[in-house]
Amino acid sequence: MKSFEKYLTLWVLLCIIAGIAIGKFLPIIPETLSKFEYANVSIPVALLIWFMIYPMMLKVDFQSIKTVGKRPKGIIITSVTNWLIKPFTMFGLAWLFFFVIFKTLIPTDLAKEYLAGAVLLGAAPCTAMVFVWSYLTKGDAAYTLVQVAVNDLIILIAFAPIVAFLLGVSGVQIPWDTLLLSVVMFVVIPLFSAIFTRILIIKKRGIHYFNDVFVKKFNYFTIGGLLFTLVILFSFQGELILQNPLHIFLIAIPLSIQTFLIFFIAYFWAKVAKLPHNIAAPAGMIGASNFFELSVAVAISLFGLQSGAALATVVGVLVEVPLMLTLVKIANKTTAWFPIK
Repeated sequence: MKSFEKYLTLWVLLCIIAGIAIGKFLPIIPETLSKFEYANVSIPVALLIWFMIYPMMLKVDFQSIKTVGKRPKGIIITSVTNWLIKPFTMFGLAWLFFFVIFKTLIPTDLAKEYLAGAVLLGAAPCTAMVFVWSYLTKGDAAYTLVQVAVNDLIILIAFAPIVAFLLGVSGVQIPWDTLLLSVVMFVVIPLFSAIFTRILIIKKRGIHYFNDVFVKKFNYFTIGGLLFTLVILFSFQGELILQNPLHIFLIAIPLSIQTFLIFFIAYFWAKVAKLPHNIAAPAGMIGASNFFELSVAVAISLFGLQSGAALATVVGVLVEVPLMLTLVKIANKTTAWFPIK
């Protein structure tokens, strides 16, 4: 991992501080940006989110899906953990903490928004950073690619219904048209744009040029887009944070517990299934980490830049890197648990 990515948490923290400072001392900036909206979607933020998502989609080779039938156990573990367990445990943990344990610390209306943000994180397993975690745990790169490809295909089908169901259970009214539009904007369009780009560039210049030159041109687009998005987001969130600084810590608690819980569910399942470590580690990492770009985008689209839901998804970004690096260390110290193949 390059030093810039390694210290992503620090850059996120600095951007949060910068955003809060702008909102406090230069309020004209967020006031001006808030005028550029369409259907509750901030145009500047939408453009930045595209900068985040498109480069990641370029790295996914959906041709690799053809090999999935040869070694299905890892795919089954990943898919079941990500889609039949993770969203529901996230909902349960968030509800327990926000409505029971922290009941006297968080107002009910704000707790509902924090719950919504947590659900959005729980329903969006990682699609890009997992390649980093896989690399750091000496994961099988080709198999990780298949796991991510299957995960992205499931997102297209399952994300909107699961989010709508869980938020409906929690009493939050979700406009289906807005939710589906968000999935189309932030998954379908960048995904198929990336597929088209990939096919076109490889056809003209070859796979080596695509991987070694073209993709690397976008190396800092994703993180750059994320950091600028955080500055804008926190310029709107500044007043809320200054009034409730404790809430950042409170939101982080269930999100952190969820991260470890999902990793160990998939990791131990892979151990029981006697999978090799280079498949087991990425299987746990995909569910433990989140597709936070999509979560932030949908939170902003559904609830607005100044919402508690958007804040909760951003806290997810803040805690993810240090937690995932901890899980990488755990995975690397437990290689002896798995058979050598």
